[in-house]
Amino acid sequence: MGLQISAASFFFLLLAVAFAPPTKPDASLIQKACRITKYYDLCLSSLKSDPSSSRADPKGLASIALAVALANATSTSSFLSSLVVGSGGAAGDPALSRLLRDCADKYGLAGDALQASARDLAAEAYDYAYMHVMAAEDYPSACRNAFRRSPGTAYPPELARREDGLTRICDVVMGIIDFLGR
Repeated sequence: MGLQISAASFFFLLLAVAFAPPTKPDASLIQKACRITKYYDLCLSSLKSDPSSSRADPKGLASIALAVALANATSTSSFLSSLVVGSGGAAGDPALSRLLRDCADKYGLAGDALQASARDLAAEAYDYAYMHVMAAEDYPSACRNAFRRSPGTAYPPELARREDGLTRICDVVMGIIDFLGR
């Protein structure tokens, strides 16, 4: 009778290892990690929003920030999709519907890149994890640029706000990944 581990069991095992408390607790680890990011306050609030952050090592902190970024990308993709199918103003405008659909796809790709980053982080392939976060950070700009190329179609303010949020949290994730190498 051999030992068989399902993919889900393996994933939960990885999470347990990533969030295991360090051997010597460091109460200021979150502050240290956030100090080297561009957005200290966003970093603190994002990490502290997860109760496990107080017991996390730097790799666990990066995982928490990645989860926040993934939630942003996923939420924005869903938001854009709802505008396409709902009565959010796009129903009567085929050009706007096409742009919103394209943007939903871009945010979906950002989510895919963040998931790849999480896998790389778990494998301690930090350069690849960083590269995937950089890609995720760039997808929203492709959406904004599509709006710029479409005369007479304004970039929705809510989308601009969400783009800024994803860009900032991706910067935080990259800063924490940099922190892992120190």
